[in-house]
Amino acid sequence: MSYVDLDAYSRHLRSAHESAATGRPWPEAPRHVIRASWRRSLDAGVDPDVTGAPLVYDSADVKQVRLEHPLRPLLPLMTTTLAGLADETGHIVVVTDGDGRALWREGNHTIMRRADTIGLATGHQWAEHAVGTNGIGTALAIGRPVHVYSAEHLMRVLHVWSCSAAPITDPDSGHVIGCVDVSGTSSSLHPATVALVAATAKLVETELTVRMHQRDERLRRRYESLRSRPGILLSSTGRVISGDPAGGLGGRVPLLPAAGRRMILKDGTVALLEPFSDGFLLRPTMSPGSAASPVLRLAFLGESGPTASVGEHERPLSLRHAEILTLLALHRHGLTAEQLSFHLYGDAGNPVTIRAEIHRLRAQLGDAIAAKPYRLTCPVEADFLELRRLLTGSDPAKVASAYTGPLLPRSESPEIRRERDELEAQVRACLLRRGSPDDLWTYAQTRNGRDDYEILERLAELPPTDLRSAAARTRLHP
Repeated sequence: MSYVDLDAYSRHLRSAHESAATGRPWPEAPRHVIRASWRRSLDAGVDPDVTGAPLVYDSADVKQVRLEHPLRPLLPLMTTTLAGLADETGHIVVVTDGDGRALWREGNHTIMRRADTIGLATGHQWAEHAVGTNGIGTALAIGRPVHVYSAEHLMRVLHVWSCSAAPITDPDSGHVIGCVDVSGTSSSLHPATVALVAATAKLVETELTVRMHQRDERLRRRYESLRSRPGILLSSTGRVISGDPAGGLGGRVPLLPAAGRRMILKDGTVALLEPFSDGFLLRPTMSPGSAASPVLRLAFLGESGPTASVGEHERPLSLRHAEILTLLALHRHGLTAEQLSFHLYGDAGNPVTIRAEIHRLRAQLGDAIAAKPYRLTCPVEADFLELRRLLTGSDPAKVASAYTGPLLPRSESPEIRRERDELEAQVRACLLRRGSPDDLWTYAQTRNGRDDYEILERLAELPPTDLRSAAARTRLHP
């Protein structure tokens, strides 16, 4: 990768000023925001000389993701607000998912053809770790609207572009689910565009809030029609809607650790989580101190074969059974046979095959898997879910210790490949940014870390008397 000194930052900003010397005011983004973005991008290994964004979705993947994405019904709202202006002024509008993967694009056809050359098109990844500082990736990273102008971009090929972007947060889940961006050449995009883009994102969030309240009201009416009104009513994302007047559960129940029908509440009560219409009913079934449901433990990271254990009994799993359990752990609300088949085999999948595999898997794990839809029914502890949690913290030593290798390295499932690649990229970026030599050496013992050039370079810089330095130099120059 080409070397970039962050001290060159000021020189790039001077270049941006000079390129705007035509008299149009230069949009002054806070310099600390851009500097911090450069640092994150370089720590993630972004090469400033790369000529475009990577393609992560083919046309079939894009089509499927669009159908399931919560922003799809609101696309006309965004395009009505922005696309007409973009087409007239020589700009394009791009809407991405929460990871910066472009799903929709509209606007000026000439600019779209030019954008194709840098991958500013559907299916391409625009997160910071993929292309460095840019409107989409930086807005998602900092969680607020941003305008990135000309040489503020880390990648040199983007210096003729400017972009204004704003993240979109789902009020139901509280998660960022997308980003709306207007991009154009640096000489044509007005600095006030970021305000318009931010207003559009806020308009979308308002509409999402209205729709959320409408869903809640429909769900509440069904709940109140029950004579006994058993349990506590939750939304599909775990928000408490009704049945908890004292507020003991707070505003939201974390559904992910339960990964199924039984979960342990704050006071130690074991509750049964039952599907109810478009949400859930939470029914306490055991008092504090009673025996809890057995935990399903999954060990799917690294080169040793995947295993599952319920209670004290550990069992080796076939790759297909491990893939099914991974998908069910990632989709806590469950999946149909058709959905599982698609995630595992793509369009060539056969739901009948999945039903047969589930039947065999239930023979091993008993009541741990329920049907209609298929879902896990007991508390789950999975090494890859724990790694996800650790990556949100600030302890690289724990990340290095938890990451024993790729998630199911032999799996060809498209969704598991994406999860595997994202975990690998996040672990690597975390350790390169904050890891100690011990953490880097731990990662260097994994399948991908053993020949990671940048990791080995860092280790080779240790004192010559350090055995890790000698080993790293040997791997670099065999």
